[in-house]
Amino acid sequence: MTPTFEAGPVESRIMTVKDDWIDYNGHLNMAYYNVLFDTAVDDVFEALGLGPDYVKTRKASYFTAEVHVCYVRELAAGMPVVATLQLVDHDAKRAHFYQELRHAEEGWLSATSEQMSLHVDMDARKVVPWPDDILANIKALADAHEGLAQPERAGRSIGIRR
Repeated sequence: MTPTFEAGPVESRIMTVKDDWIDYNGHLNMAYYNVLFDTAVDDVFEALGLGPDYVKTRKASYFTAEVHVCYVRELAAGMPVVATLQLVDHDAKRAHFYQELRHAEEGWLSATSEQMSLHVDMDARKVVPWPDDILANIKALADAHEGLAQPERAGRSIGIRR
């Protein structure tokens, strides 16, 4: 059965910054921003039918091909955060999505992440098309996000401007 999605970005459950994630600078270590973003991705992709059972029964999964994180405002231990996910584009083998990580109570933006995921045959370890049922689920998410504006911070590049 194809899932139903709301018209806005999909919001994660509330997550909490753990004490042992804080680095010697006194703020959330950069690696744990990815943990928070990845946890939110896993929840959305599970709703698309791509959870742990998919890997076991269908011998396929999704791998990250590229990710771009922008750190906007520091997070500290104990802070509650929520991530959103907007599907920007997809095709027969890929999903391109954008995420924002915000303080769950105050709403300010902490970080953004833009990612390209690939559908992978786990036995062959190569990129293959999404199965029809999964593609239909991804299309349902794309349809829900069709009217959303391109995120302002999406498509950024890194470099020193002179």
